[in-house]
Amino acid sequence: MQLYKNFCEETLDENGNLIDFELCIPENYNFGYDVVDEMAKKAPNDTAVVWTNPDGEEKIFTFEDISKLSNKAANVFKNHGIGKGDKVLVILKRNYEYWYVCPALHKLGAVIIPATHLLNQSDINYRVQTANVKAAVCTPDETTAEDLLAVASQPNPLEKVFVARRYLFGTIDLTSEIEEASDELERVETNVNDPMLIYFTSGTTGYPKAVEHNHTYSLAHIITSKYWQCVKEGGLHFTVAETGWAKASWGKMYGQWLCGCAVMVYDFDHFSPGKLLKIMEKYKVTSFCAPPTVYKYFIKRGMDKYNLDSLEHLSTAGEALNSEVFDKVYEQTGIKLMEGFGQTETTLIVANLKGAVTKPGSMGKPTPLYDVHIINDHGEEVPDGGTGELVVYPREGKKQYGIFMTYYGNDELYKNVWRGGVYHTGDTAYKDEDGYFWYVGRADDLIKTRGFRVGPFEVENVIMQYPNVLECAVIGVPDKDRGQAIKAIVKMADGHEHDHDLENKIKTFCNKRMASYKWIQHLEIVDEFSKTISGKIKRTTLRKNDAEKRG
Repeated sequence: MQLYKNFCEETLDENGNLIDFELCIPENYNFGYDVVDEMAKKAPNDTAVVWTNPDGEEKIFTFEDISKLSNKAANVFKNHGIGKGDKVLVILKRNYEYWYVCPALHKLGAVIIPATHLLNQSDINYRVQTANVKAAVCTPDETTAEDLLAVASQPNPLEKVFVARRYLFGTIDLTSEIEEASDELERVETNVNDPMLIYFTSGTTGYPKAVEHNHTYSLAHIITSKYWQCVKEGGLHFTVAETGWAKASWGKMYGQWLCGCAVMVYDFDHFSPGKLLKIMEKYKVTSFCAPPTVYKYFIKRGMDKYNLDSLEHLSTAGEALNSEVFDKVYEQTGIKLMEGFGQTETTLIVANLKGAVTKPGSMGKPTPLYDVHIINDHGEEVPDGGTGELVVYPREGKKQYGIFMTYYGNDELYKNVWRGGVYHTGDTAYKDEDGYFWYVGRADDLIKTRGFRVGPFEVENVIMQYPNVLECAVIGVPDKDRGQAIKAIVKMADGHEHDHDLENKIKTFCNKRMASYKWIQHLEIVDEFSKTISGKIKRTTLRKNDAEKRG
């Protein structure tokens, strides 16, 4: 059963490839009622979630299970005073409760704020204060519940803390209360333009921004799942992401359920490429999505050592994809990696959609929901091949779905990203003569050397071709002759010690393969990178460390 067709008009070419798309959304659309409950009516026994963990525990939920459990959870929340417009922080890792707590809060018209369990008390308090959070729902693991209680004891809006599968004095035992609750729920009237969800971004600088989406967000992910991840009815899709990040919305619920596809959930704490591949093998995953770094580990492990015959499609986003990873994945699986690009503030902006002729390393072409352009600092269109900022123009005569409502509590920041009447992504790219977009880097990370503008990824892409390089980052450092010199920071794969001459070997290897203005002047090998809580390399920290070393 595929409900997505109830909410859109799609135009396909003779080969079934998407060429135009428009959403048709009822005023009272609500994912909890109109997708979860509707699936429970029309396909009650179809699998919605397959959950397992490293201990071998397993739970399988049908759409009927999710519908009833979300009703029960909604009744629990309602009995504790949670209602329409209330902000609820949800820290559930990959715990199976997320898949019925989330639609339960949607049904009530509450605003869900997913967050990672890696947050400390200061991080939590910042989110509570910024978004006016009334309640929190959390995992029984680690000290998350204790941290939330400590925050709730301070002067702030946080009133109640719900904990799954654990009793802790001062909190509400969510699991036992759900067991006792009714599975009947009278529909709460919500409007499609009401706020539904807030994600706090995790940038490399500054405090996280509260990105607020309305109920149309879930439907804007139809393209994400149907035409980029290529999920199929009755299939099993696996996206590697914790529920605290926007990638979970991209790949772990909305579009997948709209397309009648179950989601695979592996509830792990410590990443192991071998264990993930075994999960894909055991449960016969049909489509898979992960950042390029995951594929790098898969390649080194050997994807061809596992029986992945059920696997039909591979996609990637979250970082720029280099051609070396693309080629190795194809070599080991026979499947081409389909790259896509979007942000916490958006859904899928640019992608290699179903049926696309791929160019390894290219993000693809704009999806039908977005009118995408490359502009310079003066707001002028950049000719093909030139680097500029990737921006989104409002679609003439059509509603703009998929882009966030506002930065909650910061209207000025929201106005700034919409300056000049277009949405500024803050990412730079170029478009080739065939209309394919190529990622360059964040606007703030561009390196200006000898009058040339160099995007870090242009150099990083070459570095990754050197054997046994696991991660790298390129920054600009002060240089009296060039303005900025190019410095590469490299992490080698485990088990590959470097000799004293390795830095020169990597520099020579790379510089032979690049134009002279992109040559690496400095190279440093490190054991680990400083990263944000979402796993992004902190280039600002790298620049600061370099400055300190230079004195």
